[in-house]
Amino acid sequence: MDRLFKKISIIIAAVFMILLVYTWSNWAVAAESKDHLTYRLKWLFNASVVGDIYADAQKIFANEGLEVTIKEGGPERDAIKELELGYAQFGIASADQVIRALSKGSPIVVIAQLFQINPLQWIYRGIDPPIERLEDLKGRTIGITYGGNDETIMRTLLAKGKISDDEIKLFSVRYDYTPFYKRKVDIWPVYRNTQGIFISEKLHKEGEEVAFFIPAEFGVKFVANSVVTSERMMREHPKIVQRFTRALLRGWRESLDPANEKKALETLQQFNKDTSLQILRKQLAVTRKLIKPKADIDIGSIDMDAWKQTEQIMLNQKQIPKPVFVEKVLKGKF
Repeated sequence: MDRLFKKISIIIAAVFMILLVYTWSNWAVAAESKDHLTYRLKWLFNASVVGDIYADAQKIFANEGLEVTIKEGGPERDAIKELELGYAQFGIASADQVIRALSKGSPIVVIAQLFQINPLQWIYRGIDPPIERLEDLKGRTIGITYGGNDETIMRTLLAKGKISDDEIKLFSVRYDYTPFYKRKVDIWPVYRNTQGIFISEKLHKEGEEVAFFIPAEFGVKFVANSVVTSERMMREHPKIVQRFTRALLRGWRESLDPANEKKALETLQQFNKDTSLQILRKQLAVTRKLIKPKADIDIGSIDMDAWKQTEQIMLNQKQIPKPVFVEKVLKGKF
């Protein structure tokens, strides 16, 4: 009788433990799924973030059990700093921001690279001689933002083409495009999928065609917007990171699918009411080519060589004191 009682007690205890583990597991998943996440963008709501806002608007985050607040970026916003302070769990940063942060010891990781081609390019008039070789930059007045990425990229191109400062003229760029419109500047830095569309449209109305000088076509691949999180988030909440990444990249894939163009444009209009539908459609088309330039490139893929080149460019220009080995924090296959 005692033996039977012991067996029954053991069975009951085992069942209780199984139920306890199952209940705790479900509670942990539920608690994890209800976590509120903050996602800080690098810039304002426009075509460059269409996949981010689409994932929220079309409830793709919600379908992964995530509640995500997407916050606009801007010159006074730093996603990496907010990750460090715990104000955000995910953010958008360009490669130079990531590399500078690593140089200062910031514990961050990159989980996806959104732009495969940097949207930062230069616009010039179609009637001007085409820029087919770096040597074609000689004799031109080139707009740059001193201290900006465009200066870093242009100086790299000039060095690669062995073009000295006295063979070109650099012009300090501000937010006013007037110097370009008045032809005081030959080529002007723009984000191809936003400012590039606005300026193109204005010149087209005046009967002028435009062309673009694209650094990547001359071997300079300076990485742009990528998705970052903290080492702590990756270590302590890997399932959340996985679900967030999966939902975000799905949002980008669906928003750039021509079959979903209507939904994507409606989403953009909700967040960018001041831009016409015609302009938004053109911006979306260009963004699609920058995010997924080839059919065999997966959205979010990390271009390891481009990251290494970006780090080397920053080293060459003494923007960081020593190598950071950025490849160690690229976790795109997480």
